[in-house]
Amino acid sequence: MRVTTIAALSATIGLAFLLQGCVDVSSDGTNYPETERISRGGTDAYDRSSTESVFGKGGIDIFGGNSGEEGGGGGSGTGVAVNSFLWRASLDTVSFIPLSAADPFGGVIITEWYSPPEAPNERFKLNVFILDRQLRADGLRVAVFKEQAAGGQWGPAPLDKKTAINIENRILERARELRVSSAGRRG
Repeated sequence: MRVTTIAALSATIGLAFLLQGCVDVSSDGTNYPETERISRGGTDAYDRSSTESVFGKGGIDIFGGNSGEEGGGGGSGTGVAVNSFLWRASLDTVSFIPLSAADPFGGVIITEWYSPPEAPNERFKLNVFILDRQLRADGLRVAVFKEQAAGGQWGPAPLDKKTAINIENRILERARELRVSSAGRRG
């Protein structure tokens, strides 16, 4: 009984502090700036370009939409931190394997295990890491894992070291194709 009374009293005090945060703080005479409304094509919108926020002037640009950079990965904002051409090319290249995880903000693509139809006792898994906003060869890393079935158990199998390099090269070729086609549409 005493514990429930203390818990109820604590909850009441906590609620009082929470509600106190909802009080109009401008009643003390402080003049806070108003956000200016601007008109665009008959509809009103808020002009946030001059508004300060926790993320700096103009707020946060998640998708790099205000970027004038050709790399396609966003400008100097805190948006997607990888090159969009490399990201798209990576997804295109590994599209025949089911994805386990894809993180466009961190630039990580992880596939499920995949067994080619011609070799059902082998399976492969790919991890693709996009490391840069620029379309560069050193901005991409691919890790390839191979396993073979022996006696009903999957175990690590030797893999040609050129496999990962070949996949990286194919992704880079596709990214260059996407960049050229994108430049052709703009120009």
